[in-house]
Amino acid sequence: MKAGSLRHPPDARSRYSKQTMRNNVLARWNSLDPATAAREALPCCGSQAWSVALASRRPIADEASLINASTSIWLALPEEAWQEAFDSHPRIGQSHAQTNATEESLRWSTQEQRTALSENNTAKLALEEATRRYEQKFGRIFIVCATGKTSAEMLAILEARMKNDAATELRESAEQQRQITQLRLHRWLESE
Repeated sequence: MKAGSLRHPPDARSRYSKQTMRNNVLARWNSLDPATAAREALPCCGSQAWSVALASRRPIADEASLINASTSIWLALPEEAWQEAFDSHPRIGQSHAQTNATEESLRWSTQEQRTALSENNTAKLALEEATRRYEQKFGRIFIVCATGKTSAEMLAILEARMKNDAATELRESAEQQRQITQLRLHRWLESE
């Protein structure tokens, strides 16, 4: 073989991202019956319509295809399906949701809010008060992709979003849920 020609070292597989390798979680999920597949995906979003539609798109080849399918399904859902997903989240700082949420979803919510919940009580109390005002104005809990955000950061985001009209805020909440779902899908695929 000439110098500079393409060779794969023995550990070539390690050079490729996990996304391009066969994912055992996704492969197993692709083999499930539709109802079980929908139930298994539900903690990632909380909308029954989303999870049923996602399960109906199987087989899904890889993480990028899963994220793309999830996003296109989510954006096409009616407001009622979005609300169902919103209701599956606990309020920031709480451990239970307004509706029945899966144990895994609640566990993930706790992990996502970890940074904010580890702060002093003053910041958490200010955020709790602001979320009450948000709920009074918009009629639903405040949805934000909380991963890595402090209470002060979430409070600033909430205060900015309080200036939104109802339609704009619904779209922003849906975008935040899309981001949460994407992070959760990634976490789910890494759970093997």
